[in-house]
Amino acid sequence: MPKSMTMTKLPSKGFAKKKKTLILFTMVLPGVIWLILLRYLPMFGISIAFVDYKIYTKDPSLINNILHSKWVGLKNFEFLFKTSDSWEMIRNTIGYNVLWIALGLVIAVSFAIMLNEITKKFVAKTYQTLMFFPYFLSWVVASYFLLAFLDPTRGLIVHLQKSWGMEATNWYNTPGPWPIILTICNLWKNIGYSTVLYLAAITGIDASQYEAASIDGASKWQQIRYVTLPHLKPMIVILLIMNVGKIFNSDFGLFYSVPLNSGTLFSVTQVIDTYVYRAQTATGNIGMSTAAGLVQNIVGFICIMIVNRIVRKIDEDSSLF
Repeated sequence: MPKSMTMTKLPSKGFAKKKKTLILFTMVLPGVIWLILLRYLPMFGISIAFVDYKIYTKDPSLINNILHSKWVGLKNFEFLFKTSDSWEMIRNTIGYNVLWIALGLVIAVSFAIMLNEITKKFVAKTYQTLMFFPYFLSWVVASYFLLAFLDPTRGLIVHLQKSWGMEATNWYNTPGPWPIILTICNLWKNIGYSTVLYLAAITGIDASQYEAASIDGASKWQQIRYVTLPHLKPMIVILLIMNVGKIFNSDFGLFYSVPLNSGTLFSVTQVIDTYVYRAQTATGNIGMSTAAGLVQNIVGFICIMIVNRIVRKIDEDSSLF
């Protein structure tokens, strides 16, 4: 080789590895910044749960308000457990969530399996769209849909009751039917989203497994039991763990807007979120609402850890960590 020709130095393996790491880090960086700014920095506000938060006019910044507010310890947490409505709102919150987690799981998986069995794509896509559409509606809009049926004077159901010679029910002053009404509303709005998730998992199953099961003489029910459900198990477990983590939370819009904030229905519609909102609106005590949110998050974290540990003992591969 002539001396005039210069040798091109190839990059070392270490340099190539660092370059690849830098590229991957650059891809992750926006998400990391979002997580720090919107999830970790606001955690400083947890201290509001332990002070009598006051706004100072001279310097009304958040940090200054917290530093100059009086420390009250656990006093802000007392209203959650010492009021006469404590048992009622905790019972409603946990009870509804347990019921909806169970029903949502069974119904969503069933719908996903049924949609997967539809051979005509146009029909299947139409059903998916119709089921998924309510998920994008706000609870305010949904409350007016329900009002069209239950309005005490011009509601469709009330009109039918009168035409059949029955006594019209004042639905917004009758607590009895509302657990069923709220359950139907929740499933109507959210079941489509869960169904799409399970349907996506089903479509990812290798078709050759169904063909092999069919050749071995497996019926459709046996294919669902021994092929579909085992493949859905990781998705079911993950969603179950995440939903259990929200067992002490509730959908504020559902419990506040749909019953039209009727006081006579509080025995079956009062949950922690609506109670905290009403208490904060009446008293203006931000510390109490912060304390309630902290309790909800701590309980949710504990539930996630417990359920994940149980799942890990049963099937380690299906656990989150």
